[in-house]
Formats: sequence, C-alpha cells, structure tokens
Amino acid sequence: MDSRRTDALVAAAALAAITGGTYANLSWTGPLERPLDPTGLTLIVVASLALAFRRTAPLAAGMVAAAAGVVYYALHYPGVFTSAPALASIYTLAALGRRKAAIWLSLALATGTYGLMAIAEDDPPPGSWMGLLSGWLVAMVVIGELTGHRRAYLRAVEQRAEEAERTREEAALRRAGEERLWIAQELHDSLTHSISVVNVQVAVAMQLLERDPARVRESLAAIKESGHEAMRELRATLGVLRQSEPEEAGLSGLPRLVSRAEGAGLRVAHTVAGTPYALPPQVDRAAYRIAQEALTNVLRHAGAATVTVAVEYDPSKVVLRVENDGEAGTAGPGMGLIGMRERAVAIGGSLTAGPHENGGFAVRAELPVRVPA
Repeated sequence: MDSRRTDALVAAAALAAITGGTYANLSWTGPLERPLDPTGLTLIVVASLALAFRRTAPLAAGMVAAAAGVVYYALHYPGVFTSAPALASIYTLAALGRRKAAIWLSLALATGTYGLMAIAEDDPPPGSWMGLLSGWLVAMVVIGELTGHRRAYLRAVEQRAEEAERTREEAALRRAGEERLWIAQELHDSLTHSISVVNVQVAVAMQLLERDPARVRESLAAIKESGHEAMRELRATLGVLRQSEPEEAGLSGLPRLVSRAEGAGLRVAHTVAGTPYALPPQVDRAAYRIAQEALTNVLRHAGAATVTVAVEYDPSKVVLRVENDGEAGTAGPGMGLIGMRERAVAIGGSLTAGPHENGGFAVRAELPVRVPA
C-alpha cells in the first residue's frame, strides 16, 4: 500500500510538472508546434497517470506512456516532457531486473518518435530537444541497471547479516542447552550418589542404634564424609558457572569412590588392566561419572551386592565395566542409564547395560581416547 500511494503521488507530481513545463515553453520541438488543446492535455494526463502503475505493472504502464508520447509528438503538440513517464517506466523495468523489457520499450519509443521525424518533410531544426531523446533512453537503461545491482547487493548483505545473526543466536541457544544438560548431569551424578550413600548409612544406623552403637558411629562418619563429598562436587559445578577452575573428577578419584561404596555396605573389587596413561579431560571425567552413577544404581536398586569395577586401558580407548551380582531389573524408571549413555555418546563412545550372564547387572562403556571435534 505504501508503494502504491507513493507511485500515485509521483504520477500526480509528474502531471503537474509536465503541464506546467509545457505551458511555460521550457522545451521546443520545432516551428510546427501547435497550441496545447484538450486532446494534448488528455495525452499528457494519460502518460502521467500511467506512472501510478510503474511498479505493479511496469511494462504495461510504460507501453501506455510511450504510446501517448508518440501520438503527442505526431500531432505536433509543444514540448518534449510527455516522454518523461515512458523514460521513468524504462528505468523501473531495468531496476527491477527486466533488462530485455526495458530495452524493447526503449526501442519502441525511439522507433515511434524518430520514425515520425524521418517521414517529416523538414529535418529537425537546430536547438530541437528531440535529438536528446536517444541519450535519455540509454541513460535510463544504464542507471536502472546500476540501481538494480546496488539493491541486489544490499539485499544480499542484509541477508548475510540476518543469517549471521540467526546463526549466532542458534549457536548461543545450543551452547546454553548443552550447558544446562551438563549442569543437570553433574548435579544428578554427584548429588544422587552422595544422597544414596547417606540413605543407606541412615538405614544402617537406624537398625543398629540400640544393638551396636559402635557401628552407628561408623555410619555417621560415613554420612559426614558423603556430605563433604557432595559439597565438594557442588562447589566444583558452581565453580564452572563462575568461570573458575573446578576440581576435575577423573579416574584418579575412582579409589575414593570405591572406598565410599564399601563404606555403604558394598563389596567392591577394583581392577586395572593395561598401563594407565593420561586421558583427555572429557574422557577422564565421563569415565568417572559413569562409574559413579553405576555404583549409585547398585546402592539404590541391587541391595547388598558384590561389585566389580574394572578399567582397561587400550591405546585407542578405555573400557570401563561395572558389574554386580545383586538383583537385576528392580530399578524403576529414571535418568541414570540415559545420563550415562549421553555422556559416552557425547565423546564418541558407546555404552551398553543389561543383565549380567552370571546374574545381577552390568554396565560396559567404551570411551575413545581421541574426542571428536
């Protein structure tokens, strides 16, 4: 609607300018000019009002304006301004990328106008403005082409800028999602394990409160240690959010994890195969968290059990196995296995979990040494 309103205003302005310039004798076509009458004014009105459709129907508007201009000159009305609407339509066609249509309309206007001059009895007198028409036709096509290319370039720049901004927003949202997932995994793995140990020790303490106070003291000490461990894990996670260096959880902390599980009543066998070597931080942390979550699941779902935690170092990968002889299949729905699998897959590894062949439950994670980019 804005473009149509603008074109209507342009048409009205052109009508006023052409009429005023013609009556003021600002241009001259030769000694055979006749006075401007209602027919000439009608031709000027038609040519000018065609500009109201120069963007909605540029070729049709240009053909109407060109035809009105040629008839105007054939009837020897004064002035050359009546061709201005046709020139504007030629410029619009070229600016819109319709080069062929602009050239054909230019040829039509030039052929009609100069054809009239060719069949006239006298040559155009010196000083006639009609000789400038060809130059204006070429200028309109060239200027329209340049304008169209500039607009296309600006649109391409704007699109690239919008695409870059959209890409930045998508990347920021993706990073935020990854950070939320990481925080959820860290809090789940660390706090769930500590709380599970605390629950087991509280249950033991309640059972032995009257019969064996010494064992109650041991349970309370284990609860205290679990609380300290939970606080340490929570500080490490919050440290990442504050952009400080957190304490990295890795396989070097596995003996402490095993000791806590034993304090909670599990019988744990910890074995290492191969020659240990420094793992990438992502792999080291993922292996620790998977072992932590697997032990937590044993505490929560398998009852008193014997657990084997085995780490096998290979040149291309590290294999972690956590197996127990407790009751398999008693766990309710939860995020433990999903979280472990997400950790493994995130660094290009894999994780399988299911009933063990000798009874109980087994978790096996294969984590590559080289993390994909």
